[in-house]
Amino acid sequence: MPGLVLFGRRWAIGSDDFVLPGAFELFVRLLWWIGILALYAVHKGRFNCPGGGLLHSYLLVLLILLAAIICALSALVYVSMQGTISNPGPRKSLPKLLYTRLLLYFPEFIWAVVGAVWVSDSSVQCEKTVINVIMGTVIASWVIIIFTIIGVVIVFDPLGGKKTFYLTNSVSRNLESSQSGQLLYNVKNTATRVWEKRIRLLCCCIVQDDDHRVAFTSIAELFRTYFSDTDLVPSDIAAGLTLLHQEQDKMESCPKEPEEVLCHSPSSLVADDLDVELENAAHYMLFAAAAYGWPYYIYTNPFTALCKLNGDCCRHRTADSDITGSDRHNFHFGSILRITGLQYRDFIHISFHNKIYEIPFFVALDHKKEAIVVAVRGTLSFEDILTDLSADCEDLTLEDVLENGFVHKGITQAANYIYQKLINDGILNQAFTIAPEYKLVIVGHSLGGGTASILAIMLRNSFPTLRCYAFSPPGGLLSKSLADYTKRFIVSVIVGKDLVARLSMPNMEDLKRRIVRIVANCNRPKYQILLHGCWYEVFGGDPDNFPTELDGRNQDALTQPLLAEESLMVHRSPSYNTLEGESHFNSPPQYPHLYLPGKVIHIVEESSSRRWCSSDIKYTARWSTEAVFSSILISPKMITDHMPDVVLKALNSLSQEHRSCISCQTRECNTNVV
Repeated sequence: MPGLVLFGRRWAIGSDDFVLPGAFELFVRLLWWIGILALYAVHKGRFNCPGGGLLHSYLLVLLILLAAIICALSALVYVSMQGTISNPGPRKSLPKLLYTRLLLYFPEFIWAVVGAVWVSDSSVQCEKTVINVIMGTVIASWVIIIFTIIGVVIVFDPLGGKKTFYLTNSVSRNLESSQSGQLLYNVKNTATRVWEKRIRLLCCCIVQDDDHRVAFTSIAELFRTYFSDTDLVPSDIAAGLTLLHQEQDKMESCPKEPEEVLCHSPSSLVADDLDVELENAAHYMLFAAAAYGWPYYIYTNPFTALCKLNGDCCRHRTADSDITGSDRHNFHFGSILRITGLQYRDFIHISFHNKIYEIPFFVALDHKKEAIVVAVRGTLSFEDILTDLSADCEDLTLEDVLENGFVHKGITQAANYIYQKLINDGILNQAFTIAPEYKLVIVGHSLGGGTASILAIMLRNSFPTLRCYAFSPPGGLLSKSLADYTKRFIVSVIVGKDLVARLSMPNMEDLKRRIVRIVANCNRPKYQILLHGCWYEVFGGDPDNFPTELDGRNQDALTQPLLAEESLMVHRSPSYNTLEGESHFNSPPQYPHLYLPGKVIHIVEESSSRRWCSSDIKYTARWSTEAVFSSILISPKMITDHMPDVVLKALNSLSQEHRSCISCQTRECNTNVV
């Protein structure tokens, strides 16, 4: 639904968004009106107390005012229920009703002030019950007025005036004219500045330098580009996501073709290789999780962590480890020690220093696997988020590597920072001096996984035997040539429907296209979609089979946007796979396709048996391809599947199952021999 236009500007709310909040306010107002009516009926004829005449007039006018508000709300809710998201025609009278409802706020505000004055007047000596009721009425009025003001602030669109002008004149204006070109340029600049101000406001607590300012501008341009070609309000996106989730669940419940099932049946050699990598991944995931320090340790041990860490902070820390950055009370280092099970002397270097493009990491000796482990921390601060969102592409040029290509800019700069520390500061030389026969292993989770992958590419020529384990790395990381090159030495581990592993600008464009398509062509009102979607997400059940205009169309027709979809697009997006020969579509995309690093192990939840106080989840793992992660999946677990504790739990479960199978096979062999 295009944004509602009021007072000559666009607002971030649709004309069909007043059903649920309007119904709630209508319910409150009805109870309020009935209560005031009962109070007036009970005290009728007994307003002889000092100030009683004013009380009588106040209640009488309040009843009339509440009745008018209830009538306006009833009409507003009824009209807002009409039509569908892409068919606002039946709701064309809603702006007039909204103006009427807003006008009623003025007498309500005045009467709230009158009530407050009456309650605070010491000369009033009426019954205590009456005074308390009037006080409750005044408070309720002020609460509603305050929440209305907050709602107006939330749905206010700083670009509403410019965007309204842009939308109403989009058909007739000629973009080749200098005046229209200048107008469009000003709109884009204003949008970028608005996004930049929002980002600065969110990051107001961190010290901002030149790197931050450059990142703010880059990220603001990214958001402006992504949201500039659609006219969706937030509730449209919520409705689209719940429809996509239900549609996706319906597709998953369909029986698979035999060929599709057989393609996932690996040979014994591949299965053995998978088991080995899963065991290694389960071991090294401890290091990747430990890089998060005390937040992860307290999160996974909420009842005992603080007591244990308080005991560690009082111990004397040896000077064998090179530690940079702040670690008050030894909480970070103490957590790393407890998670990895290593000793103080096993750590070569630990960095807690954290800025944009500069993330914490540590280097340690793993005697169990005879490896020098470089563990990179994932996203844990605003600076890390800015590094994640610096999603521009840049060339990665390396000597003796023919597979140069595009990489994620922010993560590459973070990897370059760690590379300079490891090489220029002699950290790896120190580690290999202590353990020259050990191999180099680089690990990380999330942002740390992406950074570890690019760092492994940078170190590959100097350390040909190195291995890298990237847990839940971001999907938009490497170009195809670099992704294929890294399959020799990088293993990525993805759990379930992890959102981050599928995040890339092309995938986000695809998600936007799917939301626009399914929202624009659903033939049900938005409030029904949202109500059923909330029920489905919380209580489950069967996905609703909402009829759409897509039903019955052939495959060729599905590649073209319908008229309803075009109404939600400010201009045609490159995400549509049309066959038109416009230069806009033939030009190279601003954000090329980037992929996950290395060979990919995909772990999925096979079955789950939940008990009263515990849950037993069974996982299965298989080698996967980048095509599996070419689309964002909507699921309640799209966030939780990314969490490091869930990844570690899945890997430990698979590793334990593998060890159990080996022990069973060994006992069977011994029995057969006897």
